[in-house]
Amino acid sequence: MLCVWACEGTKTIEGARVFTIVNYCKTTIWPGITPGEYFNGGGFALKPGESVVFNAPAGWSGRIWGRTGCNFDQDGHGTCQTGACGSNLKCTASGETPASLAEFTLASLDFFDVSLVDGFNLPMTVTPVNAQGGGNCSVAGCDGDLRDNCPSELAVKANDHTVACRSACDVFKTDQYCCKGVFGNAMTCQPTYYSKLFKKACPGAYSYAYDDRSSILTCTAADYIVSFCSKSLASVTHFDSLNLCMPGSESMHLPRQQIGLQWIIQKSIYREMAAFVVVMLCVLVVAIFVAVTTNYFPFISLFFLLFIYF
Repeated sequence: MLCVWACEGTKTIEGARVFTIVNYCKTTIWPGITPGEYFNGGGFALKPGESVVFNAPAGWSGRIWGRTGCNFDQDGHGTCQTGACGSNLKCTASGETPASLAEFTLASLDFFDVSLVDGFNLPMTVTPVNAQGGGNCSVAGCDGDLRDNCPSELAVKANDHTVACRSACDVFKTDQYCCKGVFGNAMTCQPTYYSKLFKKACPGAYSYAYDDRSSILTCTAADYIVSFCSKSLASVTHFDSLNLCMPGSESMHLPRQQIGLQWIIQKSIYREMAAFVVVMLCVLVVAIFVAVTTNYFPFISLFFLLFIYF
């Protein structure tokens, strides 16, 4: 006897992970995802205050980043100031550096991180929710904006504004900064002046190739909220203990970050209530089955008393 319950927008295939991508920036961004089969083909526009939800199966391994200053025509061809994946809206290749990058490998134990090894273009955090355990299952990423204090030798300018911050490896191309040659191992590749600047602004992100292992995180069967320009890294960590039920693959308008977070909490409560009701109904069906097959009807009366009590 099988009891099944469903919640709109939750995992529709066994082992799937729910990805919620949120734009808290003041301008439109264009997230890029590779491989993008489960993410609207790998690219889309996301206006300020909007979010979108996707499902990715266990076994998916890929990267998510944000593109800025883009201009695409109706056929999806155009250019971006940062993070461009060629001239297409829908990415089939990695974005150009510098770009803040979230990396995921989904398996029985998920691995994820936010990397600034190839530079920075947007504040970016990854918040796991609904996790069933895992090692260091916590928030990854950078809610600070390195563009505000990017060294001039690393700065990418557009209209006299810093739109991105390049990595020292990308600028100077030395073995020391790129962790290659004699510096190609964890013993010889040590933090540099520039990677320390990145790490100070973004302690939860990789700042160079052999950064500390705390920058890579692990969770079991978690869903993930990928946020751009979020300033609430500390305040959202309580999501680890919540259950998240959100609409599938549709945008919602989030005029303020707090409204979005409140909506998630309300949905979590509704899901928990629905789960309790469904469990009780399943137990009722089992109780009736036992009573009918054993002719022990006092069992049913006892169950009803417990049901009313709870």
